[in-house]
Amino acid sequence: MSIILAPSILSADFANIQRDVEMINNSQADWFHVDIMDGVFVPNISFGFPVVKAIHKHARKPLDVHLMIVDPDKYLSAFRDAGAAVLSVHLEACTHLHRTIQAIKALGMQAGVAINPHTPALALSEVIADIDLICVMSVNPGFGGQQFIENTYAKIRTLKEMILSTNSKAKIEIDGGVTLQNAPALLKAGADVLVAGNTVFSAKDPLKMIEELKRI
Repeated sequence: MSIILAPSILSADFANIQRDVEMINNSQADWFHVDIMDGVFVPNISFGFPVVKAIHKHARKPLDVHLMIVDPDKYLSAFRDAGAAVLSVHLEACTHLHRTIQAIKALGMQAGVAINPHTPALALSEVIADIDLICVMSVNPGFGGQQFIENTYAKIRTLKEMILSTNSKAKIEIDGGVTLQNAPALLKAGADVLVAGNTVFSAKDPLKMIEELKRI
């Protein structure tokens, strides 16, 4: 199976957001990765519904929306209405995670669960058979351009074993510090989806960078 590549729109040029969305449309990338930060769950603020709606208006590929916010249950239907096709909530932010997963699916979206670097893979054991995506944070969430955390490889291998043992259909997504150099090892460990922000948008030729990542 080919790698699913999801460029992170957080690294785009927001003065030229439509241009960068069209670039992704015309590239070999598969999804748009959209990071939502509230300044509470993570120490940064990104953007809200108007920007997500604007991206969705021009996007011709699915929006993979990653909620780094407290009380995500309050906003599930609003993000569906804004255009999310895949919606990931943080395990650490959900008191009743199974209920949240059910609610996302009932709204017609694929349900994802994200875990921070300090959260063990086994924390997902009770829900892994019920979710479509596991977003593994390979940096501490909140800011782009951080250094990749090496323990991520071991976490991916553990998650892959859990997926196989439960017949889960969940894909493993890696978010943070993904480069041309570490992408082959991530895929070998068992990753299915790679989020690439700075690697794509800071490249001299973003289209060529996407092509090179897809070729791995």
